[in-house]
Amino acid sequence: MVFRQRDQLEALRQTLAAQQPALSRLVCIGKDATPIHAVTDLNPAAKRQLRQRRMAIWLVPFGFLAGLTFTYITDLDTFAVAGAWSQHLLGGVAGMISGWMGSFAAAASVSSSEDDRIRGLRNRFEEGNWLLFAETAPGAEMPWAALQQAKALAVVRLGDS
Repeated sequence: MVFRQRDQLEALRQTLAAQQPALSRLVCIGKDATPIHAVTDLNPAAKRQLRQRRMAIWLVPFGFLAGLTFTYITDLDTFAVAGAWSQHLLGGVAGMISGWMGSFAAAASVSSSEDDRIRGLRNRFEEGNWLLFAETAPGAEMPWAALQQAKALAVVRLGDS
């Protein structure tokens, strides 16, 4: 939620904190509060880094096996200096490095409509507005009546459309 003034945000935060079932996360973002880059859900660089690490878990071992298999199938002597067995292992290491580099490319190429919504929130934050980040527990419903009464400038849903 986006607010122009901190007192509006604090009033809604206190109302939401008293709600049952309780929200799983409630973070005030603004001057003299939590910085926006500390909230990982609103930090595209942190999300991209997490995607890269998850992709690397699959791509690095796959790249090693692909490089190892490629050197066996093609009988190329690219690493002949290393010897018969070592040349296949070096081919696997080259494949592993390719998988690691591919994880960066794959993570950077993913874009979603959520990124546009986050960019809009970050722009409003930079204009001097206050943000209230609220997350419900799985299966719980957001208290929409309380949000409507707060008269926020904008309410942006992330995660599901």
